[in-house]
This record gives sequence, structure tokens and C-alpha cells, in this order.
Amino acid sequence: MLTRTTTTPGSTNIEQQVLRIISKRKAIKPQRLRVSSNLSRELGFDTVDVVDIILELERRFKITIPDEVPLNTVRDFVRYVASHLGGSKAR
Repeated sequence: MLTRTTTTPGSTNIEQQVLRIISKRKAIKPQRLRVSSNLSRELGFDTVDVVDIILELERRFKITIPDEVPLNTVRDFVRYVASHLGGSKAR
């Protein structure tokens, strides 16, 4: 079951889009993703998968995600995108 973060209406949409992008990368059912899921340890994502997710997020949201930003969990991705779109941060 999908575990939601505390979000505003705008960031809920961001969360859904981020979850969709991540789930499509490895054909994982969105129901299997939790915001606390660690992409490499729990879901088997490798560096190439994470880079592809970052590139898709940058394209979709028109943001830049620097290499040094630690992105390990689904929550990390949602928080980064939400905070760089001027919306409320996902918690």
C-alpha cells in the first residue's frame, strides 16, 4: 500500500508524478512503492536507473538536480522536486 507524506494539494500531484516516473523505470507497480522505500536496497535500482529517473524529473519539472544531492529514497526525490518548484516541501 502506498504510504503518503503530509502534503499540500500541489505537492500531492508532484508526489504522484514522481511515483509514476520511478515505478515506470523498473515496471514496479505503484502500490509497491512507499515514500520510505530505498531505491537501491529495497527495489534493486542501480546508478543508471537513478540517473535516468533524475533526467526524467529534470525534464518533466524543468529543474536541475546536482550530482551531489543525496537521493536514496522515494521521499528524497519528492522532497527535492517539491522544494525546487516553489511549493511546500513534502514531509
